[in-house]
Amino acid sequence: MNRPVVYQAASICLSYPDDAVLGTAGLVRRALAESAPAAAPSFAPLLDWWAATPAADVQRAYVDVFDLSKRHALYLSYWTDGDTRRRGMVLVDFRQRYRDAGLELDGSGSRELPDHLPLVLEFARHRPEDGAALLQEYRPSLELIRLALAERESPYAGVVAAVCATLPGRSPADRQQAMAMASAGPPTESVGLEPYDPRLLPLSTVGGRA
Repeated sequence: MNRPVVYQAASICLSYPDDAVLGTAGLVRRALAESAPAAAPSFAPLLDWWAATPAADVQRAYVDVFDLSKRHALYLSYWTDGDTRRRGMVLVDFRQRYRDAGLELDGSGSRELPDHLPLVLEFARHRPEDGAALLQEYRPSLELIRLALAERESPYAGVVAAVCATLPGRSPADRQQAMAMASAGPPTESVGLEPYDPRLLPLSTVGGRA
Protein backbone atom coordinates (compact mmCIF):
# COMPACT_ATOMS: atom_id res chain seq x y z
CA MET A 1 0.00 0.00 0.00
CA ASN A 2 1.31 3.45 -0.92
CA ARG A 3 0.92 5.12 2.45
CA PRO A 4 1.61 8.71 1.31
CA VAL A 5 -1.21 8.46 -1.22
CA VAL A 6 -3.59 7.06 1.41
CA TYR A 7 -2.63 9.80 3.85
CA GLN A 8 -3.05 12.57 1.31
CA ALA A 9 -6.38 11.18 0.11
CA ALA A 10 -7.63 10.86 3.69
CA SER A 11 -6.43 14.37 4.55
CA ILE A 12 -8.47 15.75 1.67
CA CYS A 13 -11.54 13.64 2.37
CA LEU A 14 -11.65 14.51 6.07
CA SER A 15 -11.28 18.24 5.47
CA TYR A 16 -14.27 20.55 5.29
CA PRO A 17 -15.82 19.81 1.88
CA ASP A 18 -15.68 23.21 0.25
CA ASP A 19 -15.75 23.50 -3.53
CA ALA A 20 -11.97 23.02 -3.80
CA VAL A 21 -12.06 19.80 -1.77
CA LEU A 22 -15.06 18.40 -3.62
CA GLY A 23 -13.37 19.26 -6.89
CA THR A 24 -10.55 16.82 -6.10
CA ALA A 25 -12.84 13.78 -5.92
CA GLY A 26 -11.89 12.48 -9.35
CA LEU A 27 -8.19 13.00 -8.71
CA VAL A 28 -8.43 11.21 -5.36
CA ARG A 29 -10.25 8.28 -6.93
CA ARG A 30 -7.70 7.94 -9.73
CA ALA A 31 -4.70 8.25 -7.39
CA LEU A 32 -6.05 5.51 -5.13
CA ALA A 33 -6.86 3.23 -8.06
CA GLU A 34 -3.35 3.63 -9.47
CA SER A 35 -1.21 3.72 -6.33
CA ALA A 36 -3.22 2.28 -3.42
CA PRO A 37 -5.86 -0.03 -4.92
CA ALA A 38 -6.27 -1.95 -1.67
CA ALA A 39 -7.49 1.24 0.01
CA ALA A 40 -9.75 2.41 -2.83
CA PRO A 41 -12.87 0.47 -1.69
CA SER A 42 -12.68 2.15 1.72
CA PHE A 43 -12.91 5.58 0.10
CA ALA A 44 -15.55 4.63 -2.47
CA PRO A 45 -18.64 5.16 -0.25
CA LEU A 46 -17.62 8.73 0.52
CA LEU A 47 -16.58 9.59 -3.03
CA ASP A 48 -19.79 8.06 -4.41
CA TRP A 49 -21.85 10.02 -1.89
CA TRP A 50 -20.07 13.24 -2.84
CA ALA A 51 -20.88 12.57 -6.50
CA ALA A 52 -24.56 11.92 -5.82
CA THR A 53 -25.23 14.67 -3.25
CA PRO A 54 -25.53 18.46 -3.66
CA ALA A 55 -22.50 20.26 -2.23
CA ALA A 56 -24.61 22.20 0.27
CA ASP A 57 -25.97 18.94 1.69
CA VAL A 58 -22.48 17.44 1.92
CA GLN A 59 -21.27 20.51 3.79
CA ARG A 60 -24.20 20.47 6.20
CA ALA A 61 -23.63 16.79 6.90
CA TYR A 62 -19.93 17.42 7.61
CA VAL A 63 -20.78 20.11 10.14
CA ASP A 64 -23.37 17.85 11.74
CA VAL A 65 -20.97 14.92 12.04
CA PHE A 66 -17.71 16.62 12.99
CA ASP A 67 -18.57 20.03 14.41
CA LEU A 68 -21.79 19.35 16.30
CA SER A 69 -21.16 15.82 17.55
CA LYS A 70 -19.04 14.93 20.56
CA ARG A 71 -18.49 11.41 19.28
CA HIS A 72 -16.58 12.15 16.09
CA ALA A 73 -14.07 14.85 17.04
CA LEU A 74 -11.09 14.86 14.67
CA TYR A 75 -8.75 16.37 17.27
CA LEU A 76 -6.59 13.41 18.27
CA SER A 77 -5.31 14.67 21.61
CA TYR A 78 -8.81 15.58 22.77
CA TRP A 79 -9.59 11.89 23.13
CA THR A 80 -6.53 11.43 25.37
CA ASP A 81 -6.28 14.73 27.23
CA GLY A 82 -9.62 16.50 26.96
CA ASP A 83 -9.69 20.19 27.90
CA THR A 84 -6.91 19.87 30.46
CA ARG A 85 -3.84 22.05 30.82
CA ARG A 86 -1.72 19.10 29.75
CA ARG A 87 -3.32 19.21 26.32
CA GLY A 88 -1.75 22.61 25.72
CA MET A 89 1.70 21.06 26.00
CA VAL A 90 0.63 18.17 23.79
CA LEU A 91 -0.42 20.63 21.07
CA VAL A 92 2.93 22.38 21.36
CA ASP A 93 4.58 19.00 20.84
CA PHE A 94 2.54 18.40 17.68
CA ARG A 95 3.59 21.75 16.28
CA GLN A 96 7.25 21.09 17.17
CA ARG A 97 7.18 17.76 15.38
CA TYR A 98 6.00 19.53 12.26
CA ARG A 99 8.73 22.13 12.56
CA ASP A 100 11.39 19.47 13.09
CA ALA A 101 10.20 17.89 9.85
CA GLY A 102 10.53 21.21 8.02
CA LEU A 103 6.79 21.88 7.94
CA GLU A 104 5.39 25.11 9.33
CA LEU A 105 1.74 25.68 10.15
CA ASP A 106 2.12 29.38 10.81
CA GLY A 107 1.01 31.36 7.80
CA SER A 108 -0.42 28.26 6.11
CA GLY A 109 -3.94 29.62 6.31
CA SER A 110 -5.10 26.77 8.51
CA ARG A 111 -7.34 27.69 11.42
CA GLU A 112 -7.20 24.22 12.93
CA LEU A 113 -5.27 22.99 15.93
CA PRO A 114 -2.16 20.96 15.07
CA ASP A 115 -3.74 17.70 16.25
CA HIS A 116 -6.58 17.98 13.72
CA LEU A 117 -6.52 14.69 11.85
CA PRO A 118 -6.35 16.17 8.31
CA LEU A 119 -3.27 18.17 9.36
CA VAL A 120 -1.67 15.11 10.96
CA LEU A 121 -2.32 13.19 7.74
CA GLU A 122 -0.75 15.96 5.68
CA PHE A 123 2.33 15.69 7.89
CA ALA A 124 2.26 11.91 7.40
CA ARG A 125 2.12 12.38 3.64
CA HIS A 126 5.37 14.36 3.73
CA ARG A 127 7.06 12.19 6.38
CA PRO A 128 5.46 8.73 6.15
CA GLU A 129 7.58 7.05 8.82
CA ASP A 130 7.30 9.89 11.35
CA GLY A 131 3.66 10.37 10.48
CA ALA A 132 2.81 6.71 10.90
CA ALA A 133 4.57 6.73 14.27
CA LEU A 134 2.49 9.73 15.37
CA LEU A 135 -0.71 8.11 14.16
CA GLN A 136 0.19 4.89 15.95
CA GLU A 137 0.82 6.89 19.12
CA TYR A 138 -2.77 8.11 18.87
CA ARG A 139 -4.14 4.82 17.57
CA PRO A 140 -6.84 4.59 20.28
CA SER A 141 -8.16 8.00 19.22
CA LEU A 142 -8.25 6.94 15.58
CA GLU A 143 -10.01 3.69 16.35
CA LEU A 144 -12.63 5.34 18.53
CA ILE A 145 -13.37 7.84 15.76
CA ARG A 146 -13.59 4.98 13.26
CA LEU A 147 -15.97 2.98 15.42
CA ALA A 148 -18.20 5.96 16.17
CA LEU A 149 -18.46 6.80 12.47
CA ALA A 150 -19.23 3.17 11.66
CA GLU A 151 -21.98 3.09 14.29
CA ARG A 152 -23.46 6.17 12.64
CA GLU A 153 -23.14 4.44 9.23
CA SER A 154 -21.24 7.46 7.99
CA PRO A 155 -19.42 7.26 4.64
CA TYR A 156 -16.46 8.85 6.42
CA ALA A 157 -15.91 5.65 8.42
CA GLY A 158 -14.13 3.93 5.56
CA VAL A 159 -11.66 6.79 5.20
CA VAL A 160 -10.56 6.50 8.83
CA ALA A 161 -10.49 2.70 8.49
CA ALA A 162 -8.10 3.05 5.54
CA VAL A 163 -5.75 5.14 7.69
CA CYS A 164 -5.88 2.56 10.48
CA ALA A 165 -5.07 -0.16 7.94
CA THR A 166 -1.70 1.50 7.21
CA LEU A 167 -0.63 0.96 10.82
CA PRO A 168 0.72 -2.20 12.45
CA GLY A 169 -1.62 -4.49 14.29
CA ARG A 170 -5.25 -5.38 13.87
CA SER A 171 -7.97 -2.79 14.46
CA PRO A 172 -10.13 -3.46 17.53
CA ALA A 173 -13.58 -4.86 16.92
CA ASP A 174 -15.43 -2.61 19.37
CA ARG A 175 -15.07 0.38 21.68
CA GLN A 176 -14.07 -1.77 24.66
CA GLN A 177 -11.13 -3.20 22.73
CA ALA A 178 -10.20 0.26 21.43
CA MET A 179 -10.14 1.69 24.94
CA ALA A 180 -8.04 -1.25 26.11
CA MET A 181 -5.33 -0.05 23.72
CA ALA A 182 -4.85 3.04 25.84
CA SER A 183 -2.13 2.82 28.44
CA ALA A 184 -2.80 6.11 30.26
CA GLY A 185 -5.60 6.82 32.66
CA PRO A 186 -8.06 9.70 32.35
CA PRO A 187 -6.85 13.29 32.97
CA THR A 188 -7.73 14.44 36.48
CA GLU A 189 -9.33 17.67 35.22
CA SER A 190 -11.79 15.97 32.86
CA VAL A 191 -15.49 16.13 33.64
CA GLY A 192 -18.09 13.48 32.94
CA LEU A 193 -15.63 10.75 32.06
CA GLU A 194 -17.07 7.28 32.40
CA PRO A 195 -14.98 5.27 34.88
CA TYR A 196 -14.52 2.36 32.46
CA ASP A 197 -13.62 4.62 29.53
CA PRO A 198 -10.13 6.12 29.97
CA ARG A 199 -9.85 7.62 26.49
CA LEU A 200 -13.30 8.68 25.32
CA LEU A 201 -13.76 12.22 26.59
CA PRO A 202 -16.78 14.51 26.22
CA LEU A 203 -16.17 17.26 23.69
CA SER A 204 -17.35 20.60 25.03
CA THR A 205 -16.03 22.82 22.25
CA VAL A 206 -14.84 22.22 18.71
CA GLY A 207 -12.52 24.52 16.80
CA GLY A 208 -13.18 26.11 13.43
CA ARG A 209 -13.10 24.31 10.12
CA ALA A 210 -10.29 24.36 7.59
